[in-house]
Amino acid sequence: MSEPVGRTRLCFVYNADSGLFNTMADIGHKIFSPQTYACQLCALTHGYFQERAEWRAFVEALEAECEFLHRDEFRQRHPDIEAELPAVFRLDDAQPVVCLGADELRGLGDLDALKRAIESRCVR
Repeated sequence: MSEPVGRTRLCFVYNADSGLFNTMADIGHKIFSPQTYACQLCALTHGYFQERAEWRAFVEALEAECEFLHRDEFRQRHPDIEAELPAVFRLDDAQPVVCLGADELRGLGDLDALKRAIESRCVR
């Protein structure tokens, strides 16, 4: 008899550090120089000041447990993981596994493309 399959666990890691100063700097960067903004995940899922409602609804309906971390928080928890960020990780057993890497995220043109990629590549 096989064991029941557990719910998929995902970790979304933004290519930005936590904290108020960093948040304010990111807002400024997105407004004044969006073409050089380093976090495509944030660019797709957030407006200038808050998370997009469409993204929040998608995450809440997703058949997965989702966690969201900034770069510094992720590096503190997983100092041995050297993946380029931003990235989406599947939290299987011991180590996070990239299911959507930075290059793939950079290639996504809009929020709908991100949602399709998560559904096809990350959620079992």
